[in-house]
Amino acid sequence: MGRILRGLAGEGNLRVVAAETTDVVEEARLRHGLSPTATAALGRAMTGALLLAQLLLKTPKERITLRVEGTGPLGGIVVEADPQGNVRGYVKNPKAEVPLREDGKLNVGELVGGGVLRVDRSLPNGEVYTSTVPLVSGEIAEDLAHYLWQSEQIPSAVLLGVRVKGEGEVEVAGGVAIQVLPGAGEEVLGRLEANLKGLPGLTPLLREKGLEGALEVLLAGLGFARTDLRALGYLQNEIPARFRCRCNREKALEALVFFTPEEREEMIVKDGGAEVVCHWCGEVYRFSPEEIRSLVAEVRCPDCGALWLYPKADGTLFRIEGETCRCGRKVELPSETRPQA
Repeated sequence: MGRILRGLAGEGNLRVVAAETTDVVEEARLRHGLSPTATAALGRAMTGALLLAQLLLKTPKERITLRVEGTGPLGGIVVEADPQGNVRGYVKNPKAEVPLREDGKLNVGELVGGGVLRVDRSLPNGEVYTSTVPLVSGEIAEDLAHYLWQSEQIPSAVLLGVRVKGEGEVEVAGGVAIQVLPGAGEEVLGRLEANLKGLPGLTPLLREKGLEGALEVLLAGLGFARTDLRALGYLQNEIPARFRCRCNREKALEALVFFTPEEREEMIVKDGGAEVVCHWCGEVYRFSPEEIRSLVAEVRCPDCGALWLYPKADGTLFRIEGETCRCGRKVELPSETRPQA
């Protein structure tokens, strides 16, 4: 399990969030079978999402989603995180790999390529706010700092690092975000810039000094003070960070309803059942013919076959939004299957 620290520095003019995510990134590597550079790319994105969740989200039920849509061989990254330290994510081509950089480091920028970063902020009422910015380097940290400035008008330093060893196991991973608050003086900014200038990277600091030691170096002379998180229920004064997916067996079974009855019967005849794999976490769910055939009470469009209504595992009904199908036909549902008000 990883951990997240929060605090202030520079006489309250710098907001700091730091995360140790070694175990989180290693679990993602094992779940998805990632190549070393794909591990670094997804690990940086997951760590960055955890940091942004602390900086930008205001309530426990909000979520932030990062979509790195690059032109490189990785194909793209999708990550989701919440303020409780839960994060999940995947890459489109987990085995993709590129040669090392000339300095011997993993070339995340080349693996990701050019493209855009999309950031979705999901609110408890279902509203989603999306911002899109061009990728600056594909190295993730610079791209997130660029997003914070362009879309949120927040000048920030973002440092992310993932180091792998041996057969690709994660040796250390983590990140730090330093947000400059309004009113920060030149002395504070000058000291922060001096601390960051010439820094060889976050990974060596994490490896040699740990998370707290890295913060001492980054914030030297700026008087870092940790936020007391015990009042929020975190007795260790840190927020646990973990890879946690929201999938379950019921949701996986419901996914099969989007296949036609004929297609589901073909699964039974050819394969003796069905297998559903969660793209977020790689969890595999297998269903028997009896479970598949239980999905019979559904209503589809007579013209295009689009799903109009079906009973969910929790007893509620899914109903198509609106009164018109995607093909233009008016949605007509039997009165006895309409959801009750």
